[in-house]
Amino acid sequence: MALTTFAAIDIGSYEVSMKIFEFSKKSVFHELNDVRCRLEIGKDAYSSGRLEPAMVDRICAVLHDFSKIMKEFGVKDYRACATSAFREMVNPLIVQEQIFQRTGIHVEILSNAEQHFLGYKSIAAIETGFKKIIQKGTAILDVGGGSLQVSLFDKDALVTTQSLKMGSMRIRERLKELEKTTAHYDELIKEFIRNDLTAFQRLYLKDRDIRNVILMGDFLTDTIFREELSDHIITAEEFTNRYEKTVYKTEQMLAEEMDVDLEYASLVVPTMVICKSFLEIFQAESVWVPGVSLLDGIAYDYGEKKNFIKSMHNFENDILVASRNIAKRYSTSKNHIQGTTDIALRIFDSMKKIHGMGARERLLLQIAVQLHDCGKYISMADVAECSYRIIMATEIIGLSTEERRVIASAVRYNTTEFVYYGNCNEEPGLDKERYLLVAKLTAILRLANAMDRSHYQKVQGLRAVLKDRELQLIIDSTQDISLELGLLKDKVEFFEEVFGIRLVLKKKRRV
Repeated sequence: MALTTFAAIDIGSYEVSMKIFEFSKKSVFHELNDVRCRLEIGKDAYSSGRLEPAMVDRICAVLHDFSKIMKEFGVKDYRACATSAFREMVNPLIVQEQIFQRTGIHVEILSNAEQHFLGYKSIAAIETGFKKIIQKGTAILDVGGGSLQVSLFDKDALVTTQSLKMGSMRIRERLKELEKTTAHYDELIKEFIRNDLTAFQRLYLKDRDIRNVILMGDFLTDTIFREELSDHIITAEEFTNRYEKTVYKTEQMLAEEMDVDLEYASLVVPTMVICKSFLEIFQAESVWVPGVSLLDGIAYDYGEKKNFIKSMHNFENDILVASRNIAKRYSTSKNHIQGTTDIALRIFDSMKKIHGMGARERLLLQIAVQLHDCGKYISMADVAECSYRIIMATEIIGLSTEERRVIASAVRYNTTEFVYYGNCNEEPGLDKERYLLVAKLTAILRLANAMDRSHYQKVQGLRAVLKDRELQLIIDSTQDISLELGLLKDKVEFFEEVFGIRLVLKKKRRV
């Protein structure tokens, strides 16, 4: 049986960790090794936006040791990811380059949405437990050092996911001086997070019945819940009992009891207060602590992409549902979105031999269609710019910042003049490859959107036929589509410029 060995590395806020996994072709993967090194990277990053040279030296030393371990296990591939601490640095590229030159390891900085999507995938790796629990209203709480991600599920569908800057290390650093002046540190934390908690409840918990809460992260199972039963499921009452036994202890007591150092123990109380506060607003019945981490999600994602794993859960659909909910929040027309999506995908699928795009780009096109009108919520006169700003300011689970910029740019150019490469200084995140992708998505989006200019969904069917360098779009409609066809001229010219083919529009003849 052919085996592949893979290493997942996480440079987090309070530790650098690595797990080595073994994959087989029979949809099986298991952990071979787990190694961790405690490093307070977030301490400097959150306070000053920079790492001291000594900290960079320590990171490089750890990663150098990881390289030796990978060689010992015969690792064929790896993925090294940095999270919120690196995102908040003012000079992350410089640190990345130093790490690569000194260790040979490429470090990828995950966006918040990418990070928590991979964390979410780590739970889905426990196929049966995850599938069963999200049938009822469920919330995933991923408490990191710098931020907290809350994802809400209802009947197997992702309803919303939101990031809040209330990570355990961030709270500890903000309150460390005030902690010395109070005997009730837990109450101080509650007061500190109360405003964000109340806002989240008001905006996202209307008519939501959350029965289950999934708590993410190795930190919880390595410290607070490491003695739980094998299924890691406890009642809300049992969680409260554990909370009462934990939050009133000193850091020294917690460090001795959990056999961890003082810095690590100092994160226990903030973590517990955050979890308890959300359990109260959810009024949840049970808590699942699966004991998985970002590393498991990185491995699961790798297995999916290499076709070692076939997931029972549709993650792409989660991204689309999240985008749909964003569109709904900004009161976009559901029927127009659906009609335009059908047309755009029909065009995309008919041109696979021409455009050179794949499944991921098809997903980005769908999201661009979903969100192309969201700016009308703010301004009817400046839809394109407002839509761009909304998309860039809104995290979409599973998408990188660069992918969001591609989507936002395509949406902007849907109704404004296309800015050619070299003249788009206002969008520094677009390199040549992404610029070309924006041009292709824009060309398809413009065409599809124009075909439903009246928002009446006059196009009942569309047949696309590609012959040599000519694409025929045969439109099926019982209504007068003079408006749509009349407004397509400039859209057709840009489409032909981008793809280098002739576009012919025909209306289906009816007997």
